Amino acid sequence: MQLADGEVIDESLDVMHWALAHNDPAHWLDPDPARRDELVDLNDGVFKTALDQYKYFTRFPEQPREHYRAQGEVFLHKLEDCLAEHDGIGLTATTTALADIAIFPFVRQFAGADPAWFSTAPYPLLRNWLDSQVNSALFKRVMRKYPQWQTTDVSLIEDWQAV
Repeated sequence: MQLADGEVIDESLDVMHWALAHNDPAHWLDPDPARRDELVDLNDGVFKTALDQYKYFTRFPEQPREHYRAQGEVFLHKLEDCLAEHDGIGLTATTTALADIAIFPFVRQFAGADPAWFSTAPYPLLRNWLDSQVNSALFKRVMRKYPQWQTTDVSLIEDWQAV
């Protein structure tokens, strides 16, 4: 993201911090920034590595898929514990906060790699939390599905130079 003064913010978490510093109507700035930073660092490090290896296990033949899933489960277990501390609602509070929004897309990918396994995995709070994030009005608005454009369709922008 490039700001009006030319500054570039290229990390998604930094973009989120910048945006929330300017407007935080849902109060997503975590009441526990140390916990948030710990979780986001784990997510962006060891969990993302395990997620990639789990999703694309054929690219990583050194270990069976279950090995990579087990590595990711270390983080899932930590998230389950965090949710248990906050009535199953949020990772750092009893409301949705920045940590939840930053982490849930990656948990969604992990769950989507093997939905049958995830549906019976020992993470009931995490499943409910993920379901509430994915079915939230905000997520549905942001991830609105559009019909796939076909070459026979009318152009969406008739005069792109005028835009």
